[in-house]
Amino acid sequence: MSPVKSRREQYSQATRAALLDAATVRFAQHGFAGTALEDVATDIQATRGAVYHHFANKTALFEAVFDALETEMMQEIIEVTAVAGSAWQAALAGVESFLNRCCDPVYGRVVWQEAPIAMGWKRWKECEEQYAYGLIEGMIRALIDSGDLRRMPVEPMARITFHILGAAGMAMADAADEDKLRTKAEYSDAILYMLTSVRQHPRS
Repeated sequence: MSPVKSRREQYSQATRAALLDAATVRFAQHGFAGTALEDVATDIQATRGAVYHHFANKTALFEAVFDALETEMMQEIIEVTAVAGSAWQAALAGVESFLNRCCDPVYGRVVWQEAPIAMGWKRWKECEEQYAYGLIEGMIRALIDSGDLRRMPVEPMARITFHILGAAGMAMADAADEDKLRTKAEYSDAILYMLTSVRQHPRS
């Protein structure tokens, strides 16, 4: 049985959650450079000290926001692929879920536009691989095991797919709001074409 959390612990967790919500809005609207910790604290009527109690600096706060957005996205993909009828359908559902999320202006700006600036290119790429690469590798293995893809080295195919999806995410983040759905449709068609072209024997 888990111990009952004290009122202080509950308040601390609530404050952290509120800071993350406020910071997410700030980073999405004003970017990393345009966001100050004082503004995030003011948004929830907290002190600057409250921010530093939970996060060492603005970069740490940004990484926590990034982590929350990526975790939410990955969980969504896991859920939609889990109910798919086949490995092929799961792959298509996963790609569609990812592209839909990239159309979200908050996810798009924070993850694809601001993260390379806030975290540095190397750290950002490491985090993207941490969240997405394993799932993509699993998708490729499932497609090979199901016979949808011929036997091949998994790593090169997973790496190529990883970068293709990354290019799609960046394109949708960079697209104007009125162009996001069109951009998503174009990339969705292109990705489907590429996946279909390497499919060994289409079934459904």
